Amino acid sequence: MATMLYSATMSLDGFIAGPGGDMSWLTEHLGPNPAVDGLVGEIGALLVGNRTFRGDDPHRGTPQEGAFGGTWSGPQFVLTHDVPAAPVPGVTFVTDLGAAVAAATSAAGDRYVNVLGADVAAQCLDAGLIDEILVCVAPVMLGDGVRLLSRPGGARVRLERIGLTHVPHATNIRLRVLR
Repeated sequence: MATMLYSATMSLDGFIAGPGGDMSWLTEHLGPNPAVDGLVGEIGALLVGNRTFRGDDPHRGTPQEGAFGGTWSGPQFVLTHDVPAAPVPGVTFVTDLGAAVAAATSAAGDRYVNVLGADVAAQCLDAGLIDEILVCVAPVMLGDGVRLLSRPGGARVRLERIGLTHVPHATNIRLRVLR
């Protein structure tokens, strides 16, 4: 059975994208990272939020464009209310969270479903679907933007640290969601 993993690179002050979804800040904090590089081969499918899918790829127009700097390929499921008229190769657009998770976990088999995007990750957390979280904390503060998790009114999520590593451009924190 697939494991649901939310992964993101985050600024020290908690943002995964800058104002307006800007991801250009990320380029100077990317590089070899064994925690991420090893994970890529364990991912069986991506579950991606609409804003992330249509958003700002810091590698757009280069050979590194795409998930994990272009090193990952496989089935992608985009949760959206705005399905494009023209198909996108390798991408399935789904309008319901339950259907999107079912399709992604089926495609992933016994590998990871990697959740990308703050909103879809929050929906999965609220539904009790996220099993693990990998956050790569970059040594920068953005001051504003898209938070790793935003839950108006707050709701505590209990976590257990299962890994802590670092490279010059990030500190990697691997966590298990406790239920």
